Amino acid sequence: MATQLRTKRGLRRRINPVIVNYKLKAIFSKTGDMRFISHLDLLRLFHRALRRAGLPVTITKGFSPRIKMSIMKALKLGVESRCEDAVFYMDQRVQPQFFIDAVNAKLPDGVKILSAEEIA
Repeated sequence: MATQLRTKRGLRRRINPVIVNYKLKAIFSKTGDMRFISHLDLLRLFHRALRRAGLPVTITKGFSPRIKMSIMKALKLGVESRCEDAVFYMDQRVQPQFFIDAVNAKLPDGVKILSAEEIA
């Protein structure tokens, strides 16, 4: 919640509290039939898997809130990869191994998180 303060002139201004986000950098693979999935569909796939896993993900603020995450490079359609980077933002600290197990249980065959680490 934002708090309001009075300035010297009697005007109020809003101050937002500091929100701490924890970042997890994950390495994932996209192989088999999943190589034909587009970049936007891959983002939706991860959004659904994170939601179904029940992890404390950060939601963006604004008119249409979304899960805050980013995939570093978009692959061309039909290209397999075994070393793609993604960053997931969490509201609470999550152990990397728990994150891997929870998300991999909800992902389809062909997409798998191989490793994860907490970054600053």
